[in-house]
Amino acid sequence: MAPALSERVELARFCASKEWSKAIRILDSLISCSPTIQDICNRAFCYSKLELNKHAIKDCDKALQLDPTLLQGYILKGSALSALGRKTDAILVWEQGHEHALHQATDLKQLLELEELLKTAKQGNDASCETNELSMPQSILESSNKGNSGADMNQDRLTAQADSPGNGSNKSEICLKSNVDFESKTDLRDENEEPKKFDGQVNESPDVIENLSYNSESCNDSSDASDSGDKVSRNSSDSINISEILRTPVSKFVFRHEGKEEARKYKKFCVAKVSNKNSISVDFRLSRGIQAVNDGNYAQAISIFDKILKEDTAYPEALIGRGTAYAFKEELNSAIADFTRAIQFNPSASEAWKRRGQARAALGEFVEAIEDLTKALEFEPESADILHERGIVNFKFKDFDAAVRDLSSCVKLEKDNKSAYSYLGLALSSVGEYNKAEEAHRKSLQLDRNFLEAWAHLAQFYQDLGKPMKTHECLNEVLQIDGRFVRAYHMRGLLFHAMGEHRKAIKDLTTGLSIDGTNIECLYLRASCYHAVGQYKEAVKDYDAALDLELDSMDKFILQCLAFYQKEIALYTASKFNGDFCWFDVDGDIDALFKEHWCKRLHPKNVCEKVFRQPPLRESLRKGKFKRHDFTLTKQKATLIQAADSTGNKIQYDCPGFLPNRRQHRMAGFAAIEIAQKVSKAWRSMHVEWKSSVNMPSQNRGGAGCTTSSALESYSHGTIEERSSSRTMSWQDVYSLAVRWRQISEPCDPVVWVNKLSEEFNSGFGSHTPLILGQAKVIRYFPNYERTLDIAKTVMKERSYVYSKKDKIIHLAKDGKLEEIMHAKSCSDLYRIVGEDFWLSTWCQSAAFEGKQLEGTRITLVKMGERGYDFAIRTPCTPARWEDFDAEMAMAWDNLCNAYCGENYGSTDFDMLENIRDAILKMTYFWYNFMPLSRGSAAVGFIGMLGLFLAANMEFTGSIPQGLQVDWEAILNLDPNSFVDSVKSWLYPSLEVTTSWKDYPDVSSTFPSTGSVVAALSFSDD
Repeated sequence: MAPALSERVELARFCASKEWSKAIRILDSLISCSPTIQDICNRAFCYSKLELNKHAIKDCDKALQLDPTLLQGYILKGSALSALGRKTDAILVWEQGHEHALHQATDLKQLLELEELLKTAKQGNDASCETNELSMPQSILESSNKGNSGADMNQDRLTAQADSPGNGSNKSEICLKSNVDFESKTDLRDENEEPKKFDGQVNESPDVIENLSYNSESCNDSSDASDSGDKVSRNSSDSINISEILRTPVSKFVFRHEGKEEARKYKKFCVAKVSNKNSISVDFRLSRGIQAVNDGNYAQAISIFDKILKEDTAYPEALIGRGTAYAFKEELNSAIADFTRAIQFNPSASEAWKRRGQARAALGEFVEAIEDLTKALEFEPESADILHERGIVNFKFKDFDAAVRDLSSCVKLEKDNKSAYSYLGLALSSVGEYNKAEEAHRKSLQLDRNFLEAWAHLAQFYQDLGKPMKTHECLNEVLQIDGRFVRAYHMRGLLFHAMGEHRKAIKDLTTGLSIDGTNIECLYLRASCYHAVGQYKEAVKDYDAALDLELDSMDKFILQCLAFYQKEIALYTASKFNGDFCWFDVDGDIDALFKEHWCKRLHPKNVCEKVFRQPPLRESLRKGKFKRHDFTLTKQKATLIQAADSTGNKIQYDCPGFLPNRRQHRMAGFAAIEIAQKVSKAWRSMHVEWKSSVNMPSQNRGGAGCTTSSALESYSHGTIEERSSSRTMSWQDVYSLAVRWRQISEPCDPVVWVNKLSEEFNSGFGSHTPLILGQAKVIRYFPNYERTLDIAKTVMKERSYVYSKKDKIIHLAKDGKLEEIMHAKSCSDLYRIVGEDFWLSTWCQSAAFEGKQLEGTRITLVKMGERGYDFAIRTPCTPARWEDFDAEMAMAWDNLCNAYCGENYGSTDFDMLENIRDAILKMTYFWYNFMPLSRGSAAVGFIGMLGLFLAANMEFTGSIPQGLQVDWEAILNLDPNSFVDSVKSWLYPSLEVTTSWKDYPDVSSTFPSTGSVVAALSFSDD
């Protein structure tokens, strides 16, 4: 009892001397030990004296939750709302309190005070909002007098003292204390004041983490399943970029301070009226320090706090203030040191824990940040602010489940927290709750239609889902609110780029760069767009500008690395611009080491030292290799473009995450038609040979009889035009036509044959396609999760073992593990049973060699953090596996040629073409399981299938069913016949027998040069 009594005596003394920050510290201690309604109200009163009205409101809400009839709570809350300029809300609160007072015994003095407040408020008298008219709560005096008659402090004396001019009661005494909030919702401007625009950032104080690039902002990796959805990778960071925080208005590190309107009313400090007591002077200087931080004068703030700390080194409030200023100056270690000292002097200072958590998050120390914020919550378990902050850090840490819990709790406590709703939407989207995510994003915008960050988050959400129209609408809203919001121009540029509208993207990116000329995301993307449409001079200039920038994050550095590789590819393409397109050969002409580093996004140092660089653009110009093409639309070109657009859009997946890309559609159409024309020519020659030698053994057409090495040699010598008229056209020649078109259509994508990489091929270069990454459900591929899990369980049961990360066998036959595996419901169940990271391999039943099983796709399960997993499919391309699939593809091609070039040649009888259809699908099945490209295998596989059907006089006139990804159908079927059965049910009814495609102009003659191909892909009649 003695310590509590002593504290209450101190409390009364601090209130009498107007040392409100110290009084709050005492009340914090009392409430943490034994919370009472009256102490909570007392703290609200002290907050109001420091103009910390939102804290006052929070305490009033707590008190009224415990006692809904507490008149003092209504008086204090209404006064705080009025001080914030929310007069209507204040009147509603006072009326609610008045209604309670009329129906029960109540304190008449408080009732009269309340009626006076209501009267003056309704008359529009702003004087009612001044908190210095609130009388000292009697409870403070009573609690201090209990057992201490010698204190001689009655209510009348203290009330008079509180109102006495000699005690310097003044609104400008804004004192920092242990509960000062960094909350972004508190602006330094009046709610009705015109918002300022800060360098394209949000028009109000965002969270420290809110302006940064999250994974949600990062673009989904372009799918092998449909490259029409390809996008340039967006910036994402695992640490908070403080420089971005500092470009914003006062942010999460800001001290509680009310509206500018009120600050203007009380902007003059009445120094003459301040008591001579040192504590009043300290509070005065604290308020100046706080104001300096709020005004962005960080050096001045640090100087003020230094003087205070020189007099009292153990002053937690000053340490928190100085730490905040250091944080804004990006001196995060100094900030953390100050917050740590504040905690040492006052371990219950929740604000110090919270701010240190924020600073640690800014350094990317997410585990430590979450620990600090969790500690802060121990002192304020119902703090919406801290839940909000921890939710965002959890989101950044990719603990999406925890983020959803924190942010959901936050919005229950604080239903008008627009930032929390926006981040809740991001977190829900990451765990696959798309309907709830959209609802949360919309709720954020209901609270504030001008909340830029929420519009940007919603735009990202729609783009990730593959909804371009809604994405566009959101970005238009952003730019109507703030026409200088650079990120919106970048995002819209990304959208146009992902949809194949590169010139529109260039326009938006140019606008963004006119606002921020050093934005590397805009520079790199614009360079890529110039590159794609053949404006190599402009592309090289932008690539060089990106390479010259001084950067502050690893993600941006990766863009610089890519700019180096892309510039070299641009220079190579320019050197081939006027040459025949058939000689555009990235795989044959570009060094293998360069391609490997390009694919892996590695530092180009080794490439610079060991690889011959492309000649500068001026040499290509001087030698006449590069001349700008003026695209003249002839009748032949128009016919082919129309046919290509119609044919190519059949590759589009109708699945979440896949945007329609008109450029990729056109590319696919050109490639399919050229494949049909080349293959038809080769088949014609084969048919002639068949007719002249019906009774002779079948000629070898690069089939199973060829060794892998000889097949690869034939692929690399001479053009396809030279070989397509003879029987030597191989399966690789067929697909190489589509590969070349895929390479030229989107130069940002490193599409190369894996066996043409460096010696890395010998150790197994492999693709990686995750379904779950950590706790995130990958929007494009997660729909295949259940089937992939079932296939994994089937393989584990069949083989009774898996492989460890170090390729050691893990046996599963003992201890009932196989039975447990068959009952597993999730990848986490599988991991628990196996007990460590593992992988297994599916198989493909060979069609070339009876009884042989080829290594299919590897399914891998790797633990990520405490609660996350990387559940993915990987396709290793080792020399042995390549040899197996090469032989399988050669046999599939041989079987197709034999089926068509004999009696069925030229047939238009659908039934007679059944074997040809099945042969094409089997060849497609092995291609999908082979996955021989660094990326783009799925698109090239479907293009090849369309082209082969056309060559056999069958045109696919339908569309791929909703939710179906053809490459996954092949991967998740263990033999070719089951794949044929699963696909033909929707594919064959959409095949139309036709020879009209033979009337199309020859693709290679109509667009003979690389430049003409680029111009055709870039042409638009919009």
